[in-house]
Amino acid sequence: MADKQTATSKEMLQVESVIGRILQVGVIFSAIVMAIGLGLFLVTGQSGYPGTVVPRQMGLILQGTWQLKPYAIMMLGVYCLILTPVLRVIVSIYAFYKERDHLYVAITTLVLFILMVALFIGVHG
Repeated sequence: MADKQTATSKEMLQVESVIGRILQVGVIFSAIVMAIGLGLFLVTGQSGYPGTVVPRQMGLILQGTWQLKPYAIMMLGVYCLILTPVLRVIVSIYAFYKERDHLYVAITTLVLFILMVALFIGVHG
């Protein structure tokens, strides 16, 4: 019994470490992507789009990023920053499941559902 609790405690420490690393890497990666987009914007002096157009749909962002359009690259960085806490919630669901804490699995799954609905509304609304 004690060995099982020790193994679970070690696994939870690993999961917490993974969660922390996800947040660190997500923020750093997003900042780097946004800095690249900003650098391109400052060098070229153009957004890559006519007027005040800004790409907001993921397809347009990926297409614009492939074409090295500064605004698209900056928006990709913003999307990566938005998705960082979503990954954290997903890993938390796994952690609570491993702890057999069904109440927190349900609550965290509800949080994930709310985040996904909000993202859907933000993209399509």
